[in-house]
Formats: sequence, structure tokens, C-alpha cells
Amino acid sequence: MAEDLLVTTVGAVRILTLNRPEKLNALSPALHEALAEALAAIESDDAIHAVLLTGAGRGFCAGADLTQNLSGDLRDLGTAIDKYYNPLVRRMRALPKPVVAAVNGVAAGAGANLALAADIVIACASANFTQAFVRIGLMPDAGGTFFLPQLVGDARARGLAMLGETITAAEAATMGMIWRCLPDEGFGQAALALVTSLATKPTQAIAAMKAAFNAAATNSLDAQLDLERDLQRKLGRTPDFAEGMRAFAEKRPARFTGAPAPQG
Repeated sequence: MAEDLLVTTVGAVRILTLNRPEKLNALSPALHEALAEALAAIESDDAIHAVLLTGAGRGFCAGADLTQNLSGDLRDLGTAIDKYYNPLVRRMRALPKPVVAAVNGVAAGAGANLALAADIVIACASANFTQAFVRIGLMPDAGGTFFLPQLVGDARARGLAMLGETITAAEAATMGMIWRCLPDEGFGQAALALVTSLATKPTQAIAAMKAAFNAAATNSLDAQLDLERDLQRKLGRTPDFAEGMRAFAEKRPARFTGAPAPQG
């Protein structure tokens, strides 16, 4: 884990740095296992309120490590997807804490979709995104066929997937694929500042937002309205809501703790 994934903590932020720079941080089984272990630890650590996912060197993630099998032999790719990629995407989306992907360079194939699985995606100006699957006779996975149409619309999603063209971070921001494109200079500090700000937000409200956004893709309007009611009812009983109301009345910044609602 220490070699393929660097795990550091700054205050209430856990930073996960993909650390295979010589391979543009391509996803290997060992890196997948390290990510699973790190995310499991974050799930159970109440002191961690937000996650920053980024890459070492000049790339964010080049997708699957294709150099581990160059024979061209036929194989069951679904096995690797079931074992590694789908659990990773599901865990990131279900994590009751915000995940920010800071794309610091190349994001290709499953690496691009790994970024899109985060809650907020920022990228430096020199970064780029490619749905590279078509170049080797495959289709997008790691949630690509789900995230892309939602983010950029059906027409753009099909074009990106079927043509496999590389787009810049600025283009990705313009089409709504990512939250923001930032200058290269100071990108790391800006990413940490964003995640540090997220870590001060009411953690249970963020978790409820994630749950609601996740459900919205398949819910009817009526079902989504009911879900909003139920989640808001729970949030209205939390100490963070009481603190937010006091802070509003006293005209001061709120000091959220993430404490759960009293039982009973």
C-alpha cells in the first residue's frame, strides 16, 4: 500500500495519491487493493470529513495497466471489473464523505472514469481526458456509460466514447464534465484548500446530499421528493442544524462537528 498509494492526513482531510508515476498511475491489482483498504479505513474514521484523490508525477491515472498482459490472449475482462473496478466506483459513490478528484495530468480510460466517480472534479489546465477504450476494441467501463451522459449529455457522451478523442481540462469544464479547470501553478494548494473547506461543512448534510444525488438517477420525481423529505427530517434533528441556526441568528460562521442526532 505504501508503494502504490500514498496516504496522508491533513487535519480532517485524507489525501490518497496514486503512486505509480512511471506508469502514469495505471491501475494494477495492488493499487486497487490499496485503494479498497484506504477507503475502508476512511469509512470507519469519524475524524476524516473529506477525501482528496490525486496522482503522483505528470498523470492522474492512465486507466488499467495494459502492460501486465500484452499477449493479446482472449480473457474474461468481466472478472477484473467485478473484482476491482465496480467495487471501487460503488465505494466512492456510497462513501458518506465528499471525494474530490484533483486531476493533475493524463486521465484516460478507467482513469478518467475514476475521476468522474468523485463528487467534485477539478483539473489543472494542462490535464486532459480520454475515453481511450475504443482504441483497443473495448467500451467504457468503471461507470463511464453512466457518468458521461449525466454530465455532458447523450450526444457528447457518444462522441467521446466512440471517437476516443482527447479533450483538454478547459473543454471538460466547458461541457460540464468537471467542476472547474484551474491554473497549473498552485494547483496542489488550491485542491487542498477546496477539500479543507469541504471538511468544515456539516458532514451529515453532505452524506445526505450524496445519497439523494445517487438516488436521483433512477427515482421518479415523487420518490425523490419523498426521499428529500425523509433525509431533511433526519438532518433537522442533528446538532449541526441547531448550530447552523444559532450561527445564522448570531451572524457568525457556523462551527459544525458532525455529531449524530440524539437517539430516541
